[in-house]
Amino acid sequence: MEKNAADLGKGGSVMTWKLTESKEWEILEKKFSWVDDMQYVPQDPLHHAEGNVAVHTQMVIDSLLKNADFQYLNEQQKEVLWTSALMHDIEKRSTTLIDAAGRVSSPSHARKGAQTTRKILFRDVDTPFNIREKIVSLVRYHGLPLWLMDKPDPMKSALEASLQLDLSHLKILAKADAKGRICQDMDALMYALEMFELYTKEIGCWQSAPSFKTPNARFTYFNALDSYVDYVPFDRFKSEVILLSGLPGMGKDYYISKLDKDLPVISLDDIRRKYRIDPTDKKRNGWVVQEAKEMAKKYLRAGQGFIWNATNITALMRKQLIDLFVDYQAYVKLFYIEKPYHIWRMQNKNRAYPLPDMVLDKMLHNLEVPQLTEAHEVHYEVY
Repeated sequence: MEKNAADLGKGGSVMTWKLTESKEWEILEKKFSWVDDMQYVPQDPLHHAEGNVAVHTQMVIDSLLKNADFQYLNEQQKEVLWTSALMHDIEKRSTTLIDAAGRVSSPSHARKGAQTTRKILFRDVDTPFNIREKIVSLVRYHGLPLWLMDKPDPMKSALEASLQLDLSHLKILAKADAKGRICQDMDALMYALEMFELYTKEIGCWQSAPSFKTPNARFTYFNALDSYVDYVPFDRFKSEVILLSGLPGMGKDYYISKLDKDLPVISLDDIRRKYRIDPTDKKRNGWVVQEAKEMAKKYLRAGQGFIWNATNITALMRKQLIDLFVDYQAYVKLFYIEKPYHIWRMQNKNRAYPLPDMVLDKMLHNLEVPQLTEAHEVHYEVY
């Protein structure tokens, strides 16, 4: 079943998805180890005088449930926000630092928390793709409304987030996060939230994603230096490249076999097998990637389209390739392939060259699902 990136998070099941039926804190601690971990994670008394992450998270959820805007949401939206509130600080446990002066900080906890949230909702809880990715985005951006104007490019940061979620929902979560604490700068936090709403309404992304005139206009805005939102570049594409993304064993080879396209395929797995290189050999795998890039350059110079078949599970991996393709004036279509967790693990075991479970677990933890900002087109083949 194909899902276009523009529709990510807008669909929904007939039945309301829930992380768990019971929302009693004591039961959550017993059911989820990551909830139990929260009581052992300290916070800085200056910004969180209420205490540890467990205390804060309970206060956030209480504030969320009392929020008037939250009450107007449908049941599925409420479940998504409740789950996001529960998980928003999930990786303070792995990122919290205490300096010599006793100050506590948790750098990158939102980014790492998003990765952990995705893993849990894919592996441990049967969660529809669109709902899972909305929760992941809410965890990833939960601090954005409070700190948007401190970003190097506030407009671009806001527009990027709006392509992934409803910013009015993000503000509800951020307000609960702010009110679910004891601090001396509450007035400043509330002011920042109101400025977030006013600013995102002004630039046209408050409750809907921005509309770009062409796919290339959107791609250029998010990927070129000194770009501006209304610029429409002239399309001078010489070829079309299909870039696949997905964990090993998800069925990328099968997907290619079903494509009605007579295109050459650059497969990193095929190169490894040809030269008998182990997939876990990091040193020789660098050579494999370079060999594949040289093949790609030959096609790109000739204006020949092709399919790049590899895992490409992180945004950085994909960006390095897409930058190369775009330098040769290629139009890039990015396809993300995903099957349910149990099917994925079964398919890996049935492969001619299965990977160890330990390798798959590490790759799942590092997975970053492609976003619409990354290529000219982004499609989700999720089954």
